[in-house]
Amino acid sequence: MNSLLKKKILLIICGGISAYKSLELIRSLKKQGSEVKTILTKNAKQFVTSLSVVSLSGEKVYDDLFNPENEAEMDHIALSRWADLILVAPATANTISKLSSGFSDDLASTVILASDKDIFLAPAMNVRMWEHPSTKENLNKLKSFGYNIIGPEIGDMACGEFGEGKMTEPNDIVQKIDLYFYEINKNNKLKALVTAGPTNEYIDPVRFITNKSSGKQGYAIAKSLSKNGFQTTLISGPTNLKVDSNINLIEVETADQMFKATQDNLPVDVAIFSAAVADFKITKQNNNKIKKQDNLHLELEKNIDILNYISKHNSLRPKLVIGFAAETNNIETNAKKKLTEKSCDWIVANDVSNKSIGFNSDFNEVSIFYRNNDIKDEKLKIKSKSEISDEIVNRVIKQLN
Repeated sequence: MNSLLKKKILLIICGGISAYKSLELIRSLKKQGSEVKTILTKNAKQFVTSLSVVSLSGEKVYDDLFNPENEAEMDHIALSRWADLILVAPATANTISKLSSGFSDDLASTVILASDKDIFLAPAMNVRMWEHPSTKENLNKLKSFGYNIIGPEIGDMACGEFGEGKMTEPNDIVQKIDLYFYEINKNNKLKALVTAGPTNEYIDPVRFITNKSSGKQGYAIAKSLSKNGFQTTLISGPTNLKVDSNINLIEVETADQMFKATQDNLPVDVAIFSAAVADFKITKQNNNKIKKQDNLHLELEKNIDILNYISKHNSLRPKLVIGFAAETNNIETNAKKKLTEKSCDWIVANDVSNKSIGFNSDFNEVSIFYRNNDIKDEKLKIKSKSEISDEIVNRVIKQLN
């Protein structure tokens, strides 16, 4: 397996004794056919020279955020966009601390903060530094941001101590990155559809029925699917969220529009219905604004149940259909009932009465219920919505493959 051929790797080398291993890392990546551009931090120059990096990579070295030559040739934004992946090796305790706090005081940290690509960190530090609570807290923060951590390993250290904190060997790092691209390439043939956000059902030209859905979880799922190689379509009700350019975004407002957009974008391999579609719409929408009055009676009719329709129409049915259940009580009972009634494959349920994980929160805690009795139902404890999305998508990939 060589999925690294023609991949563009931006390697950031930080100031630690393990920096010497980065030279072997460049050699191994180049051997696999990757293009490698390198950023040296100020402290990294104390351990490796620009000349040695240039000799192995065949590319110039970037180091100074305010170097006119660097900015003229490729500014920090362009450098982050050029890369297919950013690898920080070694990632020192200082760098990990800076990134977890969002500091961007040099070229390396600025590029990382400005990046829209996956970032891999290969930590290397003294065992006591690695075990310090602040380091653990910073790493957990970075994981919640979507950073990928490789290592460290247990072994002898340059300082003479023994323990965890040794940088993972270059060949092992290359293998992990190769596997990352292999999984993405394998998923390139797969199509995914995600619905997200609320719908608006108009009463008159200025008033409508809606709900509190922010769309954050659905957008995060679409992003995770896309970064894992899926051809992803996101059908979204009204939100203020941004979406990656490689995701096909279709903006709708009403349940009927969402249903039509869903039909128009089938077939797909997996459909994830996370949108909070209004159950009812106005039987007859007023063409003019309704004037203020003491009593107003509205006649409602049911909207089409998009999840139910797609699950039960076999000619269009995706291989995997996943529904969401936003519940306030009896979560397991209600979710399992929905799973049966809608004939979908999974139901992902969460408690929206809990404000820390409910609508508009950046965090979630969900339970996944499976129609296949051979798969055990499971609970994903409270995490950022991006982490929840990655865990859901990992399970999707496992089932589809």
